[in-house]
Amino acid sequence: MADEPQETIKNILNATEISLILDTYDDIFSDFDPRPYNERSLSEDFLAEAKRAARDKGVNLELRFLVPNSARNTQQEERIKHRLRAHFKSHYNQITGEIAAYRKQAMILIIIGTIIGLVEAFILSSSNSFGLDTLFTGLGIVLTPASWFSIWTGVEHLVYTPKDMISDEAFYKKMETVKITFTSY
Repeated sequence: MADEPQETIKNILNATEISLILDTYDDIFSDFDPRPYNERSLSEDFLAEAKRAARDKGVNLELRFLVPNSARNTQQEERIKHRLRAHFKSHYNQITGEIAAYRKQAMILIIIGTIIGLVEAFILSSSNSFGLDTLFTGLGIVLTPASWFSIWTGVEHLVYTPKDMISDEAFYKKMETVKITFTSY
């Protein structure tokens, strides 16, 4: 009989995609935040464990919290579900905005580099007509590396978006639509 609860927990853990055992609901939230569950900050430990668990999972996840039967409170669980969904949606929107801003900055660098290159080409092509060969040659020497640097930095930013941003975006995209359940053990 003593092994029956352990077997039930093992069955639940095997049946769901992400299962976390909680002693109390506080395990989900930051110890330093005294606000109610519907406003409280999530625990870094919880988020790290959720990221680790969700890393190799598909998009339609179920996040199941196993809570001692004596600690269950359905009203608190609804508040917690709402808070988790709000957190995941907010952070997904935030990270997608950061990625878009990063890529926009990359495009601006490419455009600036292209404009510098065009100005350099114009200066070098018109240097004979103004009789200022030495000045324009000096400007060309300065503008050539500036143009290339801006273009290549922009292309690098565009192609190689930081991996932590991409992994955070993938995590929050999965978690934005996660099915959250609480189960007694």
